[in-house]
Amino acid sequence: MKHSLFVWCAVLAVALCAPGAAAQSRVSGAPVPPPPRLSPPPAPAPAAADTKTIPPPLGAEYQLGAGDKLRIEVYRDTQLSQSVQVRPDGKITLPLVGDVQAAGKTTAELDEDITRELKVYMNNPSVTVIVVEATAATAYIIGSVNHPGAVALQGPITVLQGLALAGGLTDWANRKGIRILRKSSSGTQTIAFNYNDAIKGSSAAATMLRAGDTVVVPD
Repeated sequence: MKHSLFVWCAVLAVALCAPGAAAQSRVSGAPVPPPPRLSPPPAPAPAAADTKTIPPPLGAEYQLGAGDKLRIEVYRDTQLSQSVQVRPDGKITLPLVGDVQAAGKTTAELDEDITRELKVYMNNPSVTVIVVEATAATAYIIGSVNHPGAVALQGPITVLQGLALAGGLTDWANRKGIRILRKSSSGTQTIAFNYNDAIKGSSAAATMLRAGDTVVVPD
């Protein structure tokens, strides 16, 4: 009797486990779907460009102006070597030499002037003029333009471009009688500028504005 009961329990246990085993077999035999593809992370946004205006390098033709800070180096003479600033009157002051006109000159021209003055006191002076800090160069356009006033020279700018920055000429402007007043060490120079010729591609189109220039557009 006990033996029969044991046999029936074993048969019942096998019967109960068989569906689970079959299901497990079916599940294990089924193809496993591939894992979903993950999209690559978005590329980082490019850094914002620096919009600060970088001042253009000073070329050999850069003309000194009031407010420019200079370093005058006299070889092997620390007492004559000076850090100076161009005064509003366009001059600088150096030991032995005194006042020297700087505004309107290039560094090479100022170098020659100082060297010539120092030759009175020493043999073969070697002078180097360095622009430590240049003031913002400005020209002025007045008269028959739509927006007269100061024009910042952030880089090389022609007279035509300067007139465009001033809003262009008015209808009654005298296009052939424009004048450029330019200060130099010898005084104020007047340069004639013909707008009509310039826009046709004549040599006048290449006329550059310089710091301190005043462009006069008459009626």
